[in-house]
Amino acid sequence: MLIVACISGHGYGHLSRTASILTALHQLQPGWRLVLSTPLPAATLRGAFGAIKFEHRACRWDVGVVQADALGADQGATLEALGALERQLPGQISQEATWLASQGEPLLVLGDVPPAAAALAQALAAPLIWIGNFGWDAIYRPMGGPFVAWADRALQAYRQGEAVIECPFAMAMDWGIPHWPVGLTAGRPQLDCASLRRLLAIATPMERTVLVGFGGMGFPLPAELFSRWPKHQFLVTDPQLAAAAANACLLPEGLRPLDAMPVCGRVVTKPGYSTFCEALSQGLGVHLVRREGFAEAPVLEAALQAHGQHRLLSRDQLLAGDWQLDQPLQPATRGPVPGDGADQAAGLLERFIQQNCCAPGT
Repeated sequence: MLIVACISGHGYGHLSRTASILTALHQLQPGWRLVLSTPLPAATLRGAFGAIKFEHRACRWDVGVVQADALGADQGATLEALGALERQLPGQISQEATWLASQGEPLLVLGDVPPAAAALAQALAAPLIWIGNFGWDAIYRPMGGPFVAWADRALQAYRQGEAVIECPFAMAMDWGIPHWPVGLTAGRPQLDCASLRRLLAIATPMERTVLVGFGGMGFPLPAELFSRWPKHQFLVTDPQLAAAAANACLLPEGLRPLDAMPVCGRVVTKPGYSTFCEALSQGLGVHLVRREGFAEAPVLEAALQAHGQHRLLSRDQLLAGDWQLDQPLQPATRGPVPGDGADQAAGLLERFIQQNCCAPGT
């Protein structure tokens, strides 16, 4: 059995949740073959999948939203990229469909969440399952103007799936297909607290150890902002920042932010599905910096207030160093989200495949 996952290159969050689900599926069916079709770097894929074997097809299936920085969008560049990808897709779909068909195995297409995955599945006459907490239709439509047509096209593609694995913190996905709701789809840290403390040489207690992360693009922060919090230890992914700030520690290459969370009490971050999943699954408080121009952001912000300990910051507060790390976390207004979403999703996929793609155990 071959699983081909078309994973958005918009950010690492799509990879993170797909990797957690496919890792859980591998535990159920270690003989099934995983093909990752994504423009994300091979090293990043290896970090997400660890020792699990996969094949990488370096294909871009969507644009998402081109970001001016981690907290803002560039609409003009997004439209240009959408047009360029549209011209590229027919040849890519033909090439990838030919290669996949030549493998001579029953297959399932997963999409997180590039609309073009529907065209690939159609070319292969293969079933398609979506994974997501939103579709690009819901992101493009509020942007208005020429984005409305792109939203309509995305919606048409999403309606071609067999079902959608609906992750937590979801926007409306009115696609006319079955929804399979699941809990948090977080991966698991690779190291325990004691090993992490030795590796990172951390002496501060958990409540004063803070992860700072803004996704793959990062967000440049002046080193002097960290000096406002001399009793705190910050874990960062920016080498220049780690060199300039005495209380900033660089995460070693290959160590994911998730892997560092067991020694942290809080994380300073932007709205991001996978960061929220990982932080809430590890019991971290989230200091959320509000993001403008992206329709998912207010949905995630509301979900965080409902389900996680938090504080909300503006961009101006972030840049002023007013991070409120000495303030108590605001409690969740509702209960926690179940943490077994990856296992739930893997079970759903296994049953679907066994009933629709091949004989059990193939």
